[in-house]
Amino acid sequence: MRILDQLIVLTLPFAPKALVKKFAWRYVAGETLEEMLETVRRLNAQGAMATVDVLGEFIHAPQEAHQAAALYKTVLEAIARERLDANISVKLSQMGLLLDKTLCYEIMHDLVATAAKARIFVRIDMEDSACTGDTIALYLKLRKQFDNVGIVLQAYLRRTVGDARQIMKDLSKINSIANFRLCKGIYREPRTLAWPNHTLINKNYTLILEEMFKQQAYVGIATHNEELVWEALRLIDQYRLKPHEYEFQMLLGVDPELRQILLNAGHRVRVYVPFGQDWFAYCTRRLKENPSIAGHLLKNLW
Repeated sequence: MRILDQLIVLTLPFAPKALVKKFAWRYVAGETLEEMLETVRRLNAQGAMATVDVLGEFIHAPQEAHQAAALYKTVLEAIARERLDANISVKLSQMGLLLDKTLCYEIMHDLVATAAKARIFVRIDMEDSACTGDTIALYLKLRKQFDNVGIVLQAYLRRTVGDARQIMKDLSKINSIANFRLCKGIYREPRTLAWPNHTLINKNYTLILEEMFKQQAYVGIATHNEELVWEALRLIDQYRLKPHEYEFQMLLGVDPELRQILLNAGHRVRVYVPFGQDWFAYCTRRLKENPSIAGHLLKNLW
């Protein structure tokens, strides 16, 4: 199966876009603002919250960062206008992190300030390990001024438990709590940086989640793995958390049945809603980063 997965990954960039769309549109909320809004409206009607991602990353010029920020402001305006239960997720490489850290901070400061005026939360996504340290540093810098900003940490990285502890320690100095999304992580990393198998990653995920709960951090528990959902529910019960003190997070199009199970049980669930013109590049990059999902792609195409 691994050989087949790799073959699909290698040939996908040459496949007709119309064919790939049959797969992608389950996981991407279209290309336009209105398509995204319709998806968020539908999720809200089902009782779920949303976090909106404007597709695009690893830009090559400062102007692209400014254009992406402007589009995010349009998204913020639409969320506020329609009073949707949604926030935004932002990748720092899309805001110029790898071009100019000062530029990236300035753009993010302006974006978070704009979101604060609309009372909308901003989640800073985590990318590959080359960005981890700079992403955490920028988050902590923003956090000194804004309450409406959080960060993603990835359980497959060996460093993450230490990062989580340090972030919570740093924020305690300003009498503030951390707001995390905890996910497994999808980027391909060497063994020196990442735990090498799913069993260890799951154990590390549970360890980190408990560390966060101990320090009363707010956590977006981002997983579709029902074993990890069980572990999370065990910890929620152990620490006697109330529904507003955490949330589950899932990707658009992935295991809607589990999403509904959690909603029916009274848990808050937020769905990650990506959209935009960059959907094809997004799908091909994700497959290269995680070839194991290529088999699922093949099934969906048929």
